[in-house]
Amino acid sequence: MKGWFKLYITRNYAEASIIKGMLEENNIPVVVLNNLDSSYLNFGDIQIYVPEHLKDVAQQLLDKGKDNSTENNHS
Repeated sequence: MKGWFKLYITRNYAEASIIKGMLEENNIPVVVLNNLDSSYLNFGDIQIYVPEHLKDVAQQLLDKGKDNSTENNHS
C-alpha cells in the first residue's frame, strides 16, 4: 500500500476497532486490513495503516493510549 504506513498488527478485532476509533477521533485516516481466517482465527492478523505523512502523530497517539491503559490497570 503505497503512501500508507503499517502502524499496528493484532489478532484482536476489538483492539483494532478501538485503535481505529481513537485515530479517527483525532482526524487521522485509517485503513484496517483484516487478514484473519474466517474459519481458524489463529491464522492471519489485522493490520492498521495510516498515511505516511501522519505516522509520527499516529504513533504518539497510540503510545499515549497504551500508557493510559497501563496506568489504569495498575491503579
